[in-house]
Amino acid sequence: MVKFIESELVLLKKEIDEMWTLVYNQLDRAGEAVLTLDRELAQQVLVHERRVNAFELKIDSDVEDIIALYNPVGIDLRFVLAMLKINSNLERLGDFAESIARFAINCKEPALDAELIRKLRLNDMIAQVLSMLELAKRALQEESQDLATSIFAKDHLLDEINTDVAGILADYISEHPESTLVCLNLVSVFRKLERSGDHITNIAEEIVFFIDAKVLKHSGHTDEHYLNDSK
Repeated sequence: MVKFIESELVLLKKEIDEMWTLVYNQLDRAGEAVLTLDRELAQQVLVHERRVNAFELKIDSDVEDIIALYNPVGIDLRFVLAMLKINSNLERLGDFAESIARFAINCKEPALDAELIRKLRLNDMIAQVLSMLELAKRALQEESQDLATSIFAKDHLLDEINTDVAGILADYISEHPESTLVCLNLVSVFRKLERSGDHITNIAEEIVFFIDAKVLKHSGHTDEHYLNDSK
């Protein structure tokens, strides 16, 4: 029985790894589609979203089977529960990638104002989200609590960039009223990127839970994320 559950857990980790790569590529493509207004690339994100959803359901089903068949305890149970929650957070990141890609599909402009994008630091925000997601993946692969906890500090940059967005866009709209709709839609892109950071932080917390058997309580920080996710 022990050997059987070990092989099932290895397969589960492999599935999570594949889901992770799929979602990373979705966010990468979505970010590039927004920066370049590449509608064909954005359309690819929408098509692949079905794969993300199907993968989530498959992993959920496999987790249910492992719990029902093997009744895991201790570190095995923590691992299975962590994978279940990580899977859910990855699926939400896939949803955000789809929403971000829709900006490129719906945008009527031939190109975005390069100076505006520079001021908004959109490139930095996209790069930071991808960096956090890659770091979280490494933290799980290496079972490194240090790598997992280093993600929390990185989330602050996303919050900082997002805080400045409204003011920058308001000033731009006052000078370019014809761009009001594009600017309002850009707010949604930044919001989705900021929320992506929250979900990657959730993933990091689950990794620490698995590694160290404890849920982090960062001055109410963990509870806040879970409350937001339940809305």
